Amino acid sequence: MLKAEINITLKRTVADPQGITIKHALESLGYKDLANVRIGKLVVIKLNFKDKKRAEQEINEMCKKLLANPIIEDYHFEIKEE
Repeated sequence: MLKAEINITLKRTVADPQGITIKHALESLGYKDLANVRIGKLVVIKLNFKDKKRAEQEINEMCKKLLANPIIEDYHFEIKEE
């Protein structure tokens, strides 16, 4: 069995209002040395096969078709044996 961990984040050129809000909240708690905060999503998918090449292909397709919006989001993933 394989496990894919997919990180999806807004592209650097896209404003991140949630990240800005969290940055301000952290600064109000005394964390003053923050340059930037960006928020993303972590998606974990377990696959019922062991072919890592196939897993990479399928995860890439899933991201392009559904999980990530290619206009405003970037993604990267790591596949591990479970």
